[in-house]
Amino acid sequence: MPYRGGLGHDVGVDGGAQRVPGARGSWWLAGVLTGLAGLAAGWLTCAVMQLPVNPISAIAEVIRDLTPGPIALFLIHLVGKADKPLLTGGIVVGFVLLSALAGRLARRRLLWGRLIFVALAVAGGAALASRDGIGRNGIVPALVAGLVWVGVLGVLRGDLRTQDLVANRRSFLIHGGVVLGATATVGVLARVLGRDRVRVEEARALLRLPAGRGTQPRGAGLGVDGVARWRTPNSTFYRIDTAFAVPTLAPEKWELRIHGMVERELTLTYAELLAREMTGAWVTLACVSNEVGGDLIGNAYWTGVPVRLLLEEAGVKPGADAVRQVSADGWDCGTPLTALTDDRNALLAVAMNGKPLPLEHGFPVRTVVPGLYGYVSATKWVTELEVTRFADFEAYWTQRGWAARGPIKTQSRIDVPRPSATVPAGNLDFGGVAWAQHRGIERVEWQLDGGRWTEAMLGEGVDDDTWVQWSGSAEVAPGEHTLVVRATDKNGATQTEVRVDVVPDGATGWHQVDFTAE
Repeated sequence: MPYRGGLGHDVGVDGGAQRVPGARGSWWLAGVLTGLAGLAAGWLTCAVMQLPVNPISAIAEVIRDLTPGPIALFLIHLVGKADKPLLTGGIVVGFVLLSALAGRLARRRLLWGRLIFVALAVAGGAALASRDGIGRNGIVPALVAGLVWVGVLGVLRGDLRTQDLVANRRSFLIHGGVVLGATATVGVLARVLGRDRVRVEEARALLRLPAGRGTQPRGAGLGVDGVARWRTPNSTFYRIDTAFAVPTLAPEKWELRIHGMVERELTLTYAELLAREMTGAWVTLACVSNEVGGDLIGNAYWTGVPVRLLLEEAGVKPGADAVRQVSADGWDCGTPLTALTDDRNALLAVAMNGKPLPLEHGFPVRTVVPGLYGYVSATKWVTELEVTRFADFEAYWTQRGWAARGPIKTQSRIDVPRPSATVPAGNLDFGGVAWAQHRGIERVEWQLDGGRWTEAMLGEGVDDDTWVQWSGSAEVAPGEHTLVVRATDKNGATQTEVRVDVVPDGATGWHQVDFTAE
């Protein structure tokens, strides 16, 4: 008969396999402690090697890249801005569960537990090695983590298999405490060594750029409470990108390479870019994922160097029709060459609303191109402009089912009243914004409860590259109401009523809001 100790330990024979001391919970805990120790060691190695990502963010980026476009779009719309935290959190939870399972399997066979950690090391190494700018260097953190996993699991398993139950518990608590303390220390050290963001933020704060805030035109705002501000503050400007770890580029380390179908390759440092004549421009940016009535749009004053001047200096060869833009994190997009060489204010921007770009919005340099959705133009942390042909490459999102060219569509949005709002009966002031970048808004019309279309009042704009506010008023009786809006651009095209999803090149349809008056 097996002996069952007071702590739930089994010593004896069960189906030919020897039972070993140690409560089952201790084996799960041993696996988790082992997993955290190796993860911290791998993270520290990434920090020491100054790699741009850590093991968790590398795996998250691989999952992101392998997710089909329609599924990625569905998830983005389902969880919104929580997509990255949810994916990262899910990876961490999965890692902890696998580590616990490894500990439990090691109760019978050490090899079984170690095989799980070896598999994790291989997966982490492959993910790191697949990231641009890392390559074979990604194997080193994975190897370090793997060695720690193999060693720590062996030590903790040895403690739990000790036949002396008192010694078993004491040794496990001592070694487990050492592992936990070492893990915490390594984690803190990795954080200290990985202070790139702090250093870059400090360098950013010291910059004094020749950039103004831009003057908002009188009459741009129509005074309707609840309508989006004409100037979008940096802190609330929408952010959509694929970066799990925001690239931290010190200004002195940034370079831009212009190459491909050009007469002369150019390489610019940050200081050389700032030495050129700067241009400031109000430009409204919009995301192709912006659904009808969505808020993935913002207007800011950008300061930078016109891209067309740099391309003229490089000398574009005949036959080119595209520029492949590449980010420091490896993301790329394809931009029509004409959009970067015509009279629009396509900029290599260094400032946003009078301040150096925030890190999340592309510091130290990003591109801003009026009239195109961001997925084909607005490259943050830009490091490369390759003059080429659309026929010769597919960019990140076009590989996932989106159109190669993405001109912004004429759109309008109701900001007031909000959907399902309850408002006082009587005279109702309402309004919103409309945009058709690089074409401009000619007029906006609203319709209440299926009645006639009425032209709205428009706010002032700087030029055709910015959105405009619109407003109207009407008497509303108590009850349920429906307000609809549509816009017409300066080319005479009125936005269509037909609802189309954002894939492959942007949503269409009239924005409608249902509300109650009482």
